[in-house]
Amino acid sequence: MVKLNGTAQYTIDMQLADMLTAVVAHPPLFGAKVKSFDDSKAKTVKGVVEIVQVPSGIAVLANGFWSAKLGRDALKIEWDTSVANTLGSDEILQKYKELAKIPGAVVRSEGDINKAMAGATKRLFATFEFPYLAHAAMEPMDCTIALSEERCELWHGEQMQTLTQVNMSRILGLKLDQIKINTLYAGGSFGRRGNPQSDFQSEAAHIVKAISGRIPIKLIWTREDDMQAGFYRPLNYHTLEAGLDDEGNIIAWHHRIVGQSILAGTMLNSVLLEKGNDPMAMDGAKDFPYRTPNLLVDLHTPKINIPVLWWRSVAHTHTAFIETFIDELAIEANEDPVEFRRSHLAGQSRFLNVLELVVEKSGWKRSMPKGRGLGLALHKSFNTYVAQVAEVTVSKEGKLTVDRVTCAVDCGIAVNPKIIESQMQGGIGFGLSAALKGEITLKNGKVEQSNFHNYQPIRMNEMPHIDVHIVESHEAPSGVGEPGVPPIAPAVCNAIFMATGKRIRSLPISLHDLSYT
Repeated sequence: MVKLNGTAQYTIDMQLADMLTAVVAHPPLFGAKVKSFDDSKAKTVKGVVEIVQVPSGIAVLANGFWSAKLGRDALKIEWDTSVANTLGSDEILQKYKELAKIPGAVVRSEGDINKAMAGATKRLFATFEFPYLAHAAMEPMDCTIALSEERCELWHGEQMQTLTQVNMSRILGLKLDQIKINTLYAGGSFGRRGNPQSDFQSEAAHIVKAISGRIPIKLIWTREDDMQAGFYRPLNYHTLEAGLDDEGNIIAWHHRIVGQSILAGTMLNSVLLEKGNDPMAMDGAKDFPYRTPNLLVDLHTPKINIPVLWWRSVAHTHTAFIETFIDELAIEANEDPVEFRRSHLAGQSRFLNVLELVVEKSGWKRSMPKGRGLGLALHKSFNTYVAQVAEVTVSKEGKLTVDRVTCAVDCGIAVNPKIIESQMQGGIGFGLSAALKGEITLKNGKVEQSNFHNYQPIRMNEMPHIDVHIVESHEAPSGVGEPGVPPIAPAVCNAIFMATGKRIRSLPISLHDLSYT
């Protein structure tokens, strides 16, 4: 109700007595540091009270946001870029392509992949590219903080309070029980407000420490700060090779992933790594569900000086895209994509249940004229099984519309069906924005996107009609906040193939020419 009537309290709404607003000038390149700065002009800006250097840059403190921003604009800063990242995204991708030519760390291995592949009747190989993505929450990062000799209190939207408390304790030299976190509503998080490094909270702590806690401060990041100095879904490059026998069965499957580790360098590194591998990079690939006697999944996690973080549904955002390759295999096997999946998921009742439900509700067997197509994708994440059928229209000139999405979900016992429905709808919209348009690119190390004019979400008039159907289940309830995201991109791309005969193997879709004759 508080969100409906406008009384919900977000960090941006926080007001404390005598509070100052802080805005930080961040480096233009990741890894750069302040070499020197001149704040003389900034100090003449009306409302600017104080300017301090912190590890992440130069903070301008003022009586309000606009004064702080104008003060920041007036700063003259010389940056030390000696250890900064200067690679562009194209150069990073090229490095990934070279890495993909050699074996990676083995994530899962069954049977004899080389022998099986050599004996296959048909072999298919494909590569897939997935860009960096921003979280782009409607409320950029912000944090209100007050410090005294005995305690520190924070007010902000937060997903990982325990680690933030630890980070605050380390920075401020206080005990854990001297750190109080007030969790407010967040204007969108999607993983961005759950950073093991507590980046923006730590920035606020350094600022208030630099002024000896004389006054509380509210740190506000602009949209441009969030887009160009934040954390991103990692860029990923995949190679897939599969072998089919005479009867169209998958007898060999080799999946190689190249992408940064989210956990590397964080305090969760030693806790969550699986045999040295980052599960945040391989979820959805290591648990490949389709029947095959010979399987190899391997992984490269190169070190690139670009900050990365989980993004709604984490690795599943790109590993689910193998569903387009499953469609390719079905065509090679001369089978309908549904029948091909049925035969390779035999015995997996929860996958089959969502498959049968989405096929029934979407009218899968309908014949479609050229320019219109249906595409199917299944995926399991967070112990929830989701199947989606996307219906698309592509004009001869290449204009794409996603008209309808039918979604079937098995999340165990449906505690609140309306919440399940809304989360599936929201996840589909979120995933569709990324699939159609989402891309963070770097040139000479600098992020090129800055705001919603060049990092566009889909508009309301671009949203498809969405039907959500819940499988009746007696399994334990599982997550619904993220599993709606992964299947939408492959479902749409499979539908585009049906409509145009064109395969999409890199995202976003907007980079491709979809025109046909």
